Amino acid sequence: MHGSSGPQDPQGPAAAGRHLERYRQIAETLARHGLGFAIGAAGLQRWVPLQHGLLGHEARQEPYSNPEHLRLALEQLGPTFIKLGQALSTRHDLLPGPYRQELARLQDQAPPVPAAAVVEAIERELGGAPQEVFASFDPSPLASASLGQAHAATLADGTEVVVKVRRPGVVEQVELDLEIIANLAAQAARHWDAAADYDVPGIAEEFAQTLRAELDYLAEARNAERFRAAFSADPGIHVPRVHWDTTTSRVLTLERIRGIKISDLAALDAAGIDRPALAARYADAVAKMVFEDSFFHADPHPGNLFVEPDPARPGGRIGLIDFGMVGTVDPQLRAHLSALLIALARRDPRAAARALSDASTGRKRPDLGRLSEDLAPVMRLYAERPLSEVPLGAFVRELLGVVRRYRLQLPRELALLLRMLVMVESLAVTLDPGFQFAAVIGPWAESLALERLAPPAVLRRLGHAGSELLDAAERLPRQLRSLEDALERGGAQVSLRPGELEELISHLDSAARLVAAATLAAAFVRGVGEILVSQPPGHPRGLRTVLTGAGIAASGSLAAYLAWTGRRRS
Repeated sequence: MHGSSGPQDPQGPAAAGRHLERYRQIAETLARHGLGFAIGAAGLQRWVPLQHGLLGHEARQEPYSNPEHLRLALEQLGPTFIKLGQALSTRHDLLPGPYRQELARLQDQAPPVPAAAVVEAIERELGGAPQEVFASFDPSPLASASLGQAHAATLADGTEVVVKVRRPGVVEQVELDLEIIANLAAQAARHWDAAADYDVPGIAEEFAQTLRAELDYLAEARNAERFRAAFSADPGIHVPRVHWDTTTSRVLTLERIRGIKISDLAALDAAGIDRPALAARYADAVAKMVFEDSFFHADPHPGNLFVEPDPARPGGRIGLIDFGMVGTVDPQLRAHLSALLIALARRDPRAAARALSDASTGRKRPDLGRLSEDLAPVMRLYAERPLSEVPLGAFVRELLGVVRRYRLQLPRELALLLRMLVMVESLAVTLDPGFQFAAVIGPWAESLALERLAPPAVLRRLGHAGSELLDAAERLPRQLRSLEDALERGGAQVSLRPGELEELISHLDSAARLVAAATLAAAFVRGVGEILVSQPPGHPRGLRTVLTGAGIAASGSLAAYLAWTGRRRS
């Protein structure tokens, strides 16, 4: 393999004038369409002819809506902003439906790169002209997108492949735009409370990381290899092989997958594909990605899924392509997801509100009481149905509508996961109108919830709580000394009515006893939990049973003591 190992293109002249010119372009484009936002808000559309003919777009009789203005502005600003719009179209927690639907129309298409530029890129990266590296190479692209384009080719052994070539100069342009977007996000957060609440700079940084990864074809190749290994034992899922000898950060060579587009129902029926079986296979594969592999394809739109007819499988074989956008279910996300699933299974609005608040990365904490009240009607909509019959997409959309009203910002991975599950259900129902996605993921979700309730997990969480209590116990004497010093200096005033001092001392004495008891019990439980977690799988179970019993006994003793103390105080 030749070429470079990172996504950076050679830097051109990075003069300040280029930055200023780009700022000017962005400002002019947003101002042109920003006028449309103001007109739409004031209801003056019919009096302003400017809306009927926008620069670069065909005139029409009906006015452009505010979401259309946003889409058109992003299209005019080029690849980085088109990608930004596509990313925002997936964020149910950030944007209302009309904006998401309009941004989803953004097409990642671009004029083809001249053949000479493609040849030059392959020569620079692979050390030879396309006709020297490949047995055949079609200079006409199969598809041309804003970041790169794909060409059909064959290897010396006759293997059909697809060669993706990154657009020359695109990294430099993207980096310039990402720098400007970061600056604008920081300015917005300083001057607009909503931007600060939603952590717009953090969203901009997440977007930058995602787009840089998409520009690096080595990262996409590693993603493809990981999916291929995960489904190596499943003959019903076909992940293309990476040809590393002709892959670099700018050129990616993958096995070519041919088949029927999964949304072409007429072609599927003509090929004799059992669509309900296909929907079930697709949903099973997605559930495995999320709950077993903790690594999922985050962009499963119909263009990335093909069905290969297979006599041995009535539902055919699913071919998966395009691995630039992926998601990971890390332990923290797994904990948030399991807490939310438990709350939903119990139809407990308070627990759901707490789970969403804990998952939110925004700066403001919501009023859990009000959030619970707003979540209760959402849960009552499906209260009479078992989880296996709940329409997942509709439920998630209702849930995220509440999230958006409270300006809760979900972690990127959780937002990607929810959006992906909604897309999967929509496509599966298209294939099989009677399909119930919740019935497929239900057993997986139950297993995830049980993980959280298992004794080792409970003891681990109690251990963390013990650490926090120990930290609080260490800080308490210092804080009391600070209060004493302040009182002695006259820096604080405390007013007590006659007879209140004795009651206050009694409460402080009870509180001290509670802190001491809780600290000791939590420390013990933490130690037990660490011992249990550190035991190897093959270790004798006798000690584990004794320690688990001791941990439960300590927890029970603590609970009994707290209840008895509370009764005495009452």
